[in-house]
Amino acid sequence: MTPPRDPSTRDEDDTTELDAAFTFSPREVLQTHDFATMTADELAQVKRMIARLRLPLPEVPMRRTRPDDRGTRVDLRATLRRSMGAAGAAAPLAFRARTRRTPPLVVLCDISGSMDRYSRMMLHFLHAITNDRHRVHVLLFGTRLTNVTRHLKHRDVDVALAKVAGAVADWAGGTRIGASLAEFNRRWSRRLLAQNAVVLLISDGLDAEAGAGLDGEMERLAKSCRRLVWLNPLLRYADFEARPAGIRAMLPWVDDFLPVHNLASLEALARTLSRAGADHRRPDPGRRYLDALGKPRRGRS
Repeated sequence: MTPPRDPSTRDEDDTTELDAAFTFSPREVLQTHDFATMTADELAQVKRMIARLRLPLPEVPMRRTRPDDRGTRVDLRATLRRSMGAAGAAAPLAFRARTRRTPPLVVLCDISGSMDRYSRMMLHFLHAITNDRHRVHVLLFGTRLTNVTRHLKHRDVDVALAKVAGAVADWAGGTRIGASLAEFNRRWSRRLLAQNAVVLLISDGLDAEAGAGLDGEMERLAKSCRRLVWLNPLLRYADFEARPAGIRAMLPWVDDFLPVHNLASLEALARTLSRAGADHRRPDPGRRYLDALGKPRRGRS
């Protein structure tokens, strides 16, 4: 009979080696998961991560100026006041510089049926940035346009989203992108797009009206804001092609064309906006999509 082995003694064959090269933390795994394929538990974890995200925007120069000894513009009024008390001696020049301020952020989010899972997750993101910074305006559209900025300002995310659900009558319905943008340009653009506003347009571009009137409304929107960023969940596909009429009408007028389908894409959006300079323009973001269709590219005048 073979005697039992002493557990204190181990052979080389019994040693276990762990290779951590292909192990990932739960956070790293969730960052790359698509919102549409997540389980309920994963969605709950991601919502908590989204609540901690921030969306920094670079400061831009404003029209107003302030006293600044290192400024480049001479302040004649302040210089004259100094000379009056100098008793004939030479008085130093006073200078002014333009004030700098983060621009307003306007978000237009598609809540149609094809965007349902993504728009619900984006509302958690929009609630976080609305309560983190000033001058954020959020409007939802499907078949009509609804301003939900006031509801998202509530600190409790569950209460805020419940108020949004009560205010929106066309959730997960059809999509009339051109008509919704026309209403925004007519009713809201003058009051919301002042002071070099940045616009985030969240939509898959699948318009029920086949892009009717969309080209002209996108042009007006692009020329009314400082920067127009289009976030499209369809970009998660490597073989994405700009075939639908709505997408072809929208692409020539955007400054950035980015995916939005997981946590990593939201973090990439924050990095993109924080790295961009005040006068940054990304020329022809849809170049490879429009070139494939032979469609001429147009820019801002």
